[in-house]
Formats: sequence, structure tokens, C-alpha cells
Amino acid sequence: MSEQPVNEVEKKDVPTAPPVELDAELVLEPIPEQPQDPTKMAIEERLPEEIDLGDPELYFNRELSHLQFNARVLEQAMDENHPILNRLMFLCIFSSNMDEFFEIRVAGLKSQLEYSREKNGPDGMHPKKVLNLISEHAHKLVRRQYRILNDIIFPKLAEENVQFIRRTLWTDKQSNWVRRYFRDNVLPIISPIGLDPAHPFPRLANKTFNFVVELEGRDAFGRENGLAIVPAPSSLPRLVKLPDDVSEGGENMVFLSSIIHAHADQLFPGMTVKGCYQFRLTRNADLEVDSDDIGVDLAGALRTELQSRHYGSSVRLEIAENCPDHIVTSLLKQFDLEQQDLYQIDGPVNLSRLMAVLELVDRPDLMYSPFSPGLPRKLASAGGLFEAIRQRDYLLMHPFESFSPVIDLLSEAAKDPNVVAIRQTLYRTGARSPIANALVEAARNGKEVTVVIELRARFDEAENLALASRLQDAGAIVVYGVVRHKTHAKMILIVRREGNNLTRYVHLGTGNYHAGNARLYTDYSFMTCNKEIGDDVHRVFQQLTGMSKELKVKKLLHAPFTLRNRLLEMIDREAKNAKNGDPSRIIIKVNSLTEQKLVQALYKASQAGVKIDLIVRGICTLRPGIKGISSNIRVRSIIGRFLEHTRVYYFYNNRNPEVYLSSADGMDRNLNNRIEVAFPLQDYKQVRRVKKELEYYLTDNTQSWILQSDGSYQLSKPRKGEYRSAQRALLSELADNTRQS
Repeated sequence: MSEQPVNEVEKKDVPTAPPVELDAELVLEPIPEQPQDPTKMAIEERLPEEIDLGDPELYFNRELSHLQFNARVLEQAMDENHPILNRLMFLCIFSSNMDEFFEIRVAGLKSQLEYSREKNGPDGMHPKKVLNLISEHAHKLVRRQYRILNDIIFPKLAEENVQFIRRTLWTDKQSNWVRRYFRDNVLPIISPIGLDPAHPFPRLANKTFNFVVELEGRDAFGRENGLAIVPAPSSLPRLVKLPDDVSEGGENMVFLSSIIHAHADQLFPGMTVKGCYQFRLTRNADLEVDSDDIGVDLAGALRTELQSRHYGSSVRLEIAENCPDHIVTSLLKQFDLEQQDLYQIDGPVNLSRLMAVLELVDRPDLMYSPFSPGLPRKLASAGGLFEAIRQRDYLLMHPFESFSPVIDLLSEAAKDPNVVAIRQTLYRTGARSPIANALVEAARNGKEVTVVIELRARFDEAENLALASRLQDAGAIVVYGVVRHKTHAKMILIVRREGNNLTRYVHLGTGNYHAGNARLYTDYSFMTCNKEIGDDVHRVFQQLTGMSKELKVKKLLHAPFTLRNRLLEMIDREAKNAKNGDPSRIIIKVNSLTEQKLVQALYKASQAGVKIDLIVRGICTLRPGIKGISSNIRVRSIIGRFLEHTRVYYFYNNRNPEVYLSSADGMDRNLNNRIEVAFPLQDYKQVRRVKKELEYYLTDNTQSWILQSDGSYQLSKPRKGEYRSAQRALLSELADNTRQS
């Protein structure tokens, strides 16, 4: 197969878009450099043969690269190509991303220091130094976030008659309505806590919304302490929509924080409220289930650990910027935090709760236009999905193409009297999802249903425990995978009796079995009844549900056994081809790239002359563009309407391309500590299709950020009339139609 150069995608395939309008030159700050050894020559000045590929100068810090991904998400709120409510959505996503970053990554670094378990990464940077740099850059990002919200998003929404009304601007009608709302909905359930020896500082759960109130005077018992804590009830919405009869048209909302603030004096009758300041505490939320203490009950151990998740060690304090210094100092001391852990903010805490606006406001004109996912005509018109898959393999790309065939395949299997067994892995799906419903129905219909549920899918643990219980109640066999290896592979195996034979039907995917995510994440689905792939998937399930030595698989690559080594072999093969003067090419699309041996293999391939394109949405520790080391490597990140989630490994293989799709990123945890699979595309048309779709990403010049050798990310700038967006191209090509293929 002759390769089409990546710069020769026909323009007619890629719909144009208006230029990205930004308020300022948009170059994200470089990843901070680790301190340099002055005795060492700058790496760019050394001869390639003098450079050790394990040199820390060749690696960006993982956590700081993660923080830069969050920054790129934030910048979507500045992109006028997105509708204004979706720009607000990106602001909320940034807030949610930062919460998890502090709960997991910052908490992990702090734990290293607390327990004297400091461990430098490949970049050589000490955790204390990393924490200092995180604080420096995170503070800048948070300040930028609130400036965007207050100076751009809120005013632009107001122009569209969508308003968040400050309490100082309430009309008399609005003030009266809010007063009644406070009396009827807030006051009966709120519990102010005065601080004194009999009322110690309350134990506040992770990310709960609270107020610290400064008081003056003595209460009925003669107490005079001066401070109180008011936890906002979690049952109350953080954003309240005003009724039309107290508004002058448009969509009008008030924050719960404004409602409580305006009526704080009613919580402390007879006292003088000198100040009321909102704050939020972020805690370590990473579950640490000790595999040596689990015994035979992982679910029980996890349930116990979930109870303590909300009360981990403190990692961050967010508080209103007008809070007096003496109160801030008192809270920092109370939570055992340092000044660098303090984030004084100009607006409501927890901006992720602003996502509620998308439900409260009925303004479809201010959001992305809806679309109908496409569906191959033969898949839609055949006599059932089993018949269609028996005739040929199908490759779908969500959300541009429908996720419904995956759900329908399970639903058909649940009802089909010829189906005798169903096996599936579940990572994130929901206890009441269509997938779960189909599995429950299948079990109740007498099928042998075996489900491998990864209980430790972060922040979905409770949901997965509920799912496991529901499936067990229906008669399904539920197992939890392997204790020290998360089960992250996405597999369905359906065994169907056809005549005197048993046929295996398989679904393999790069994403989760979650119908909601399938509308938001880009992922591939592959459906086949290929015997060798069916046999391989059967063997992987044998390893997951039973106990056996490593079972050889023919087609799949299987972590932690064969996937990493095979990837390294294919990279090395491209390097040898380049050295021999044969054509070579590598394209890898993943969410993150951090695995050191993989990075070093890519460096070696670049040195050999292999042209390498890496499409890495999030974390990337590889440093591109270093003369003699990585000058043949380009790294880009695509951030747009949909979350880029497909994992693709493409190798030119001297004109005989090999393409693997996978659930695995290029990270140590995926390749060495998880159960993952990568599956090959064996159909020439599917290989060509995926290559073409990769080219859309490589020629994107409106939503692609290019990683520079100094660690900065630069947003691509299209020339007039040459606007290309990969996601728009895929929408145009795959969605809103029923195609022949």
C-alpha cells in the first residue's frame, strides 16, 4: 500500500471554519525547566553520541505537563468559534479537572514528602520543587479563569439576556422572592456552627461549600468567640433560577452563595455579622486499598475505603479574596496548609457547579448545533446485527458514528435463544445504563453472563459497586479482575450457537461502555466474528476470570504481557527500515505519553531518520525538536468540542502498514500495571480509513496546539481560507447520514 503524505489531504474533505479569535497572543507558558547542572553542556550543544537517552533534560515533568493540558482546556473558553454556553462549559471542565489534579496528583506529591518517600521522575525534579512550580502556575491559571469568567463570559451572556444577578443589584421583587426562598428552602436545613471549646471546628468533607462568618457580640449564653462556620447544605442547588414574574425577561439566576450571604444575619439572631466569606477545602481523594490487606473481599475493602475518601489530608484552600488576613491565616493553620496552598478567588468557589446553567437555560442557539450520528447502511439494513457482522467487520468512530449498534448487539444477544454466553469488561458504564440493562436481561433469560467489573475506576467506585450488586442479583457472575492490575480493556464476547457450531462475536473498543460518554468522547468500536480474534478474546477472559499461566494470543497485544514489547519492536523496525534507506513512518495518537522506554525508543527512531507524529491530548514527557535526538518528532494536542480519546498506533512497515487500536495510552500504568488490549485492523479499507482520519488531525490548524522543544504549546494559526478542523471534518464525513460502507 502506497502511503499518502500527511500534507496532501484533499481540501474538499475538510470543511472550513472561521479563524479563532482570541484576545491576546496565545502561547502557553513553557513547562518549567528543572535546575541545570552548570558543569554539563546544554543538551543541544552535545553530539548525539554523547547524550544518554535517560538524561533528565530530555523529559518534561509529568505533573507540569498535566497542568498544561488543563491550561489548554481553559483556553477554549476564549475561543469564539465555540458558542458562548459551551465556552462556559469549558471553564467548568477546567475547574473540575483542576479539582482532580489537586485531589490526586498534588495530594500524591504531598504524601511523598509527608512519609519521606520522595521519588524523582525521569525529569529528575524533586517533588518539593514540583509542588512549588505547580503552585506558581496553578495560581496564574486560576486568576486567568476568574478574569475570563468575570470580564468575558458573564458580560457576553448578559448580552444574550442570560444573567447572574449580584445581590447588590436585586430589585425589590427579586429581594422579596429570594427572602422567601431562603426562609422556606435554606433556613430549615442549614446548621451554623459557632466556634468555642464546646463547638470545635467541624470536620469538613472534601470540596464541600462553606462560609466562615465573622461575628460581633455575645449570644444568649454569654459566648463571644467571633467566628462561625456555615456549611452549605449539599442538597441545595448552587444556582437558583428566578421565576419570570420577578424578572424583566431573559434568563436570570442567583448563586446560593449570594442568598446565604444576604441573609447571614438571620442565622445568628442578635449578633452582628461583620463579614461572611465563602471557602472550599480540597482533600486527598485517592483511594489506597492495600492489596496485602484485602484478603478475599476487594469489594468490602473498597466500601470501607470509600467512607474515608471525603476526609483525606488537606491539599488546597479556596476562599473569597476579600476575606481578612487573620481569618485566612486561622483557616490555613486549622487545615495544616501553607501559603502556597491558598487560592484567593474573585467569584464563586467550585465553578464546575456552573455546569447547571446548561440545564437551567433553554437557549439552544447559544450551544453547539445538535447532530445525528451516522450509521453504515449495511449495518442498519441487514437482518440483525449477527447477520451483518458475520458478513464483514465493522469499524465505528464515536461520537460521529452511532454507539447504538454496541447497545443493540447486547440487547439482541440478551433475547436471542441461540446465544448461550456473554462476557464483558466494564470500567465506567453506570448501574442503570442501557448496557447494564441488557446484561441483566440476558442473565434473567438464562444466558451465561460473566462480567469483569473494575471496581477501582477512579471516582466511579461506588457506581461500580452498585452495578456489581445489580448484576449479581440478576444471576450474572461478577468478578473484579486482578488485584494489582486494573482491568482497563474494553471487550465483549458473545457465544452463539449456529447449526452445529459455536460462533464468537466480539466487540473491542478504545473507550468505555457509557452511552453518555459516547456522545462526548472520540472513540473507535470494532465488531467482528473473526475466529482468531474471538479465540484471543476468549483467552484473555480466561486469564481474567480464572487462574492460569500466560496464554498466548495470536492477534491481540495484551498488557502487561506483550503490548509494550511489541510496540517497542515495531518502533525499532521502523528505525531499521530508515537506516536501510526504506520508507518509514510512525503516527501515535494517545491521551498521554510518559512511559520512559517507549519515549526512548521514539528518540532512537527519530535519530535513525523516522518521521514521527505524536497526537497527544494531555500529558507528554517527550521533548520534541532537539537536534540529533528528536528533530524528526512533532507533537500536537487537539482540544475541541469532543474529548479526544482514541488510541491509535500506526506503523508504515515498509509499505505494508500495521495499525493497532487500543484501550491503552503510552503510560507506565497502562503498559505495565493494567489489563489492556490492542487489536489490529486487518482490512485494507479500514487501515486506509484510519490513516485518513489521522491525517485530519495532523493537518488541523484551528484546534491543534504544537509542543515546542522549550515546553511551550503554540496554537496553530491558519492562513486565510485554509482553515482545517479535524473534528468538523469527521462530523461532516461521518455524521448526519446513512452511508454505503
